Amino acid sequence: MTNPLLPVVSVALAALAACAPTTGGMRLGPDGRPVPTVYRIGAGDGPRVQARMRDGINAARARRGLRPVQLNDRLSSAAAAHARDMSRQGRPWHFGSDGSSPIDRANRAGYGGRFLGELISETFETELETLTAWLEARETRGLLLDPQMNEIGFAWYQETNGKLWWALTTGAASTPMAGL
Repeated sequence: MTNPLLPVVSVALAALAACAPTTGGMRLGPDGRPVPTVYRIGAGDGPRVQARMRDGINAARARRGLRPVQLNDRLSSAAAAHARDMSRQGRPWHFGSDGSSPIDRANRAGYGGRFLGELISETFETELETLTAWLEARETRGLLLDPQMNEIGFAWYQETNGKLWWALTTGAASTPMAGL
């Protein structure tokens, strides 16, 4: 014989599950803090992720009256090589496992402009959350808002557990870019 309360309890449990606290689509845990979710970047998402980073940087630069930046494939290639290498090394730092510096990697990638700097991050955060963190820190914000900068390279390496290794390289084109 089935318990007559079973359907009532089932409906009540389903209703409680549907009432899990949320904030803007984000689930909250029992402690009231957001439950982490893995931000996955799909194979075809690369151009959109790079464009969001470029557009975010340009919005911050526009607020300061600075020229916009453009993506540079060679700087992005240097950034991609370093993002993967940081994952292999298991640490976020500016030197490659072969002893290379950020300038060495830009030169290897064939970048013809003047290399200005590199930003890195080891995180589970999105590109825009990472950009926000970079803009909040005086040292990294200074690189993003450098008036000489007009090109960026941006890339990442994502591990199977979702961890992201972000690398952003900056430079100044050797010849002024048209329209700027």
